[in-house]
Amino acid sequence: MYTQAGQFSKETTHDVLVVGLSKNGHLDSGAATVNTLINGQLDELKKQGLLSTDKGELRSFFTFGQANTPTILTLGLGSKDELTTEDIRELAGKIGKKAKADRVTNLAISLDAFTNDSLSSQEIAFLFGEGLALSTYEVVDYKEKSNKPDKQLESITFYSESADQLVEAATEGRAYATGANYTRTLVNTPANLLTPTDLAGEAEKLADKYGFKLEVLEEEDMKRLGMGALLAVTAGSDQPAKLIVLTYQGTDKWENAIGLVGKGITFDAGGISLKPAAGMHEMKMDMGGAGAVLGAMESIGQLKPDVNVVAVIPSAENMINGSALKPGDVVRAMTGKTIEIRNTDAEGRLILADAVAYARQLGVDYLVDVATLTGAVVVALGDYTTGAITNNDAWMKKVTEASEVAGEWIWQLPSHKPYKKMLATSNVADLNNAPGRAGGSITAGLFIGEFVEDTPWVHLDIAGTAWQDKATANGPAGATGAMARTLTRLVVSHS
Repeated sequence: MYTQAGQFSKETTHDVLVVGLSKNGHLDSGAATVNTLINGQLDELKKQGLLSTDKGELRSFFTFGQANTPTILTLGLGSKDELTTEDIRELAGKIGKKAKADRVTNLAISLDAFTNDSLSSQEIAFLFGEGLALSTYEVVDYKEKSNKPDKQLESITFYSESADQLVEAATEGRAYATGANYTRTLVNTPANLLTPTDLAGEAEKLADKYGFKLEVLEEEDMKRLGMGALLAVTAGSDQPAKLIVLTYQGTDKWENAIGLVGKGITFDAGGISLKPAAGMHEMKMDMGGAGAVLGAMESIGQLKPDVNVVAVIPSAENMINGSALKPGDVVRAMTGKTIEIRNTDAEGRLILADAVAYARQLGVDYLVDVATLTGAVVVALGDYTTGAITNNDAWMKKVTEASEVAGEWIWQLPSHKPYKKMLATSNVADLNNAPGRAGGSITAGLFIGEFVEDTPWVHLDIAGTAWQDKATANGPAGATGAMARTLTRLVVSHS
């Protein structure tokens, strides 16, 4: 899909060539070549104000036979020296959306215009590989007649004077985006088409594709292991629960392993603590944590890092029938701790309690759980930032660093002793699953922490970030793929 070349020429044939224009007025070699080929008309168009150097502004014009590439697309860069990784990812997204709208199949990019003292051509190529793939993602619909483009981007050429391995960098960036897009597809899928059994089927596809070891625990297995918290949640549904385990061994010796645990509630009606009808259709996205973990495994399968990873996904529906979990019930988790149910809509922490305990039993040295866990985190942080809880500052730092490179913001929430005491407010059980609205995202995360013991652990609450109501430069409305790229970056950087 990607190729690298030194210099654009009149004979070179593409559908579109992208050149960047910065406010300092200097043309990179690619833009200068284009300017020469069209007899200085690039300069003339700039003088007339027909081309913009404002960051993100796109303009196009024809070469009218003066080059075999018929269309030049200019992209404003603003102050080039101030460009950041997030800027480049977004600019790449704008190009991707434009290429998709214009049904471009063969795209060329003059890459050196985007580099500065802090961003190398290799880093730029990675971000373009990532941003182009993210921005051209299509949401699957089920309409009888669909207006999907009949053409898509098939080849991308980077023109650069750099000797860096740009094709390899772009391919790596695309691998990260592919995982995030897979997450998006899973989260966007209607709940009747993605049951816990279907989710296990998706894991099986990954195992077959990349040689992962797969284990799927059935409800009988859960009973044998004492997973009373997970079984309590699934009791209200006719769909059987699944505990999905994918194992990737990247080193000869099993050590220094990371456990990725994702909440897989494929539909959440709230149980007897029923959710309001308005917006309930979006509760198909309550398996966003599971989607992020499977998306990360998709990327890991492509990148093949020298790291050991176990993905654990507890999957169930939170529904209502005559056997459903009730407020006031007491259930016993795998570790033996008892839990009083105060709210059946606080079900994610229940299934994750058994899942993180099982991950520890499998021999992981580090844990990250990802979950669309609480509405409280949306109140606290909005739709832009993922809330985090940890029991280990060093591990939290590594997760945060991975998120910063991925461009997915994380904010660590406090975990002081008074919050932990709120969990012990049941008179009949060890833990209360819903001690109140105050500090709700904190206590929910700390509830899961009760089952990780001393294993370094980070909890990521993506209830706000897993879904967006409006399209952005890097994706359409709907599922965002949140945390898939962060988890991948964490694994790749782990040693």
